[in-house]
Formats: sequence, C-alpha cells, structure tokens
Amino acid sequence: MIEEKFDAIVIGAGMAGNAAAYTMASRGLKVLQLERGEYPGSKNVQGGILYADMLEKIIPEFRDEAPLERRLIEQRFWFMTDKAHTGMHYRNDDFNEERPNRYTIIRSQFDRWFSRQAQEKGAILLCETTALELIRDGHDKVIGVRTDRSGGAIHADVVVLAEGVNGLLGARAELRSVPAADHVALAVKEMHFLPAETIEARFNLKADQGLVIEAAGTISHGMTGMGFIYTNKESISVGIGCIVADFAKNGITPTQLLDNFKKHPSVAPLIAGSEVKEYAAHLIPEGGFKAVPQLFGDGWVICGDAGQFNNAVHKEGSNLAMTSGRLAAEAIFQIKSRREPMTKANLALYKKMLDDSFVMKDLRKYKDMPALLHNSAANLFLTYPELVSKAMENFVRVDGKTKIEKEKDTIRNFRKARGFGLIGDAIRLARAWR
Repeated sequence: MIEEKFDAIVIGAGMAGNAAAYTMASRGLKVLQLERGEYPGSKNVQGGILYADMLEKIIPEFRDEAPLERRLIEQRFWFMTDKAHTGMHYRNDDFNEERPNRYTIIRSQFDRWFSRQAQEKGAILLCETTALELIRDGHDKVIGVRTDRSGGAIHADVVVLAEGVNGLLGARAELRSVPAADHVALAVKEMHFLPAETIEARFNLKADQGLVIEAAGTISHGMTGMGFIYTNKESISVGIGCIVADFAKNGITPTQLLDNFKKHPSVAPLIAGSEVKEYAAHLIPEGGFKAVPQLFGDGWVICGDAGQFNNAVHKEGSNLAMTSGRLAAEAIFQIKSRREPMTKANLALYKKMLDDSFVMKDLRKYKDMPALLHNSAANLFLTYPELVSKAMENFVRVDGKTKIEKEKDTIRNFRKARGFGLIGDAIRLARAWR
C-alpha cells in the first residue's frame, strides 16, 4: 500500500491521536495517521468541553481559528430525585477573561480542525482505514501495522495507539486487555438545536458565554452514572452515561435513561421547542488508575482513552488525552533526536513523563474512587438524593407545621439513612477524595 517507512504511525484521530500527530509532525518527523471513521471526529463523541491550557501547550494560537462554541463561565451541579433537584452553582466573572480556561466544543467539528493542523505540519492522514494487526520483527519488536486496505504492510519505527477505549488493535496484539464491563461507561447524547438568543435567555448568558450542568441521582436508576447539559452556540448537548456492567444487570436501556432525563421537570423547560438533529453513543473509560494498562513496549506506546486516561471524579477526559498524546510524541522525538532505537527501555521515557505530569498524579490520587462509586451506587444515587431533597423541602415549605416538627422529621430521615450506610459511605468517600 505505502512503500515509504515512517518515523511513527498514529492509530486514531481523536484528541490523543491528533495531539501526538501534530506534536511529532511539527518537529519534522514523518507521521502517518490512520482513522477508521469517515473523517476525524465522526466516531468521537466523548466530551464537549475543551480545556484550553492543555491545547495551548500544543497550539498556542488555537483560539484564532479553532471551532469553539462558548466560553464557560458557570458550572452547576444537581443532586436529583424524580421531581426535584438540589443544586450548587459556581459563576465567576473572572472566567470572562481574555484567554478563557474552558470552552464547549462539538467534537465532529473540532477534531476535523485539529487533524487539519497536524496535516498542515506534514502528517499524512488516511481515513476509513482500520489497522488490523501489528507487524513484529524476529525479536518481537513492533515495526508497523497491517490495515484493511489492499497492498500490504506499512512500516514505522514506532506505533502510537490512540484508538479509543474499545479499539481492538492493542487487544488483538495482547498489549492490553479488553476493558471489563465495570471499567467502562456507555454514554448517549442528543444535540438539541435552538436559536442562540433562546439559549442565552434560558441560561442567563450573554453572547459567547456558556455553562455546564452535571447531574447525579435517581436519574440513573441506582446505577453509577451522571447526566449532563452543555450549552453550545445554537444547540444544547443533553446526555447521560452509566457503567456498562450496571446496564447489563438493570435491564434499562441507555435510550430510556436519556428519555427520562429529558422529561425531568428541571430539564424539560431548558430544551422545550428544540429540534433534535444528532444522536450518538460512546464508551468512556471509567476504571481509573488501577485499570491503566502497560503503556509502552518495543516499538509501541498507548495514550488517550486506550490507556484509561479519564478522571471519572472530575469528569475530565480530553485534557488527559491531549496531554498523554503530546507527551508520547515528545518522548518519541527525544529518542529520535538521540538517534536511538524505539526499544521498551527507551520508550520508558514516556511513562516517566506521564508520572511527572498531572495525568498520573490525579489518577493515582483518586485510585479508589471508581470502585467506591460503583459499590455504593444504590445509596449514592437513590437513597441520599431523596434524603437531601426531603430535607430541603422541609426547610422551604411553610404549611403550618412547626419548625421543630420539621427538624425532627429531617433527623428521623437522617437516622434511617444511617442504616443504609450513610456514615460509612461518607468516611469512605472522604478517604478516597483525600
């Protein structure tokens, strides 16, 4: 197919793959990027939030050309029951800064733009191309890939696997295992289109301002999961995701969860009158630090979702993906600059750079949180939201009942919740957070 030998082949054109391809190509390396989708972003659904600091380290001037939707000035957290939500809002005018910290994006548009930047630096992109297997030499070193295109193998000094959490290339080569059902979440999302002025009026925003709502509670039917609402320029992203293992046990479908979330009295008014034009589903890594596979070997490295780089506690993924892709590329460039081979010993530099970055430090800090959230799901997403909602209703409802009666009612509910493990869950959460 391609006779030329490359310095690196990048598998995938998502956040991690594009970051790696751009970084290597901009330093003069010969890079081939393979994307199985029709175009970069056609299969990339995760996220919707861009963290500027991480992209700025790769493309400092990205704000001048990137397809950005809205700069985020407000974050809302909702603790939901079937008919209510108890929330916390954080809004700060400092986020109206000249160089905003976070933006909403539409991945199908943004990933195309990001890929074009890598191509302008010299990377070669082949879409609708699936890497079927890794090619190894007589010493078991990876020296290229074989694809579904006719014409034979493609060779390179190193292969960067940025193929996503459900990519099969690494699993087939036994570089990593297929993620367990309790280590991945399935998220579904719809794009609800409305005029910009309608979105701004409903969410108390000005032009180019945006907000994010993250929601947890009975909306996930006792499963470990969250809902989300992101404001774009002329659309609202509405979605929900839960652990795959929970879907298998519960029997409810992701579509049913999303439909129920959209009908919630706190959500329905926000999307009323909108036109749904897009629907997508995506697997998200949720295993955390303990699920991170071996990340390097003779002639290969793993980055992005394929490496389980997702901070489930803070719902951050794109920043870890971009950073891991950039660090993989920088490690490869350093090795090439020294004219050294892409051996496992040399590519260990990538892991050291990751360990020194926020990526592994954050994942390590919250290493016990994914299991805790999963094991305590019934309490965290059913019992406690109802408890909080009832306490708030007692506080704000005026109906002739004395305040002392209401306080006793709240205390009774709290004591009952202790039987469900409230104190134990609180202690475990505090320890995991610490």
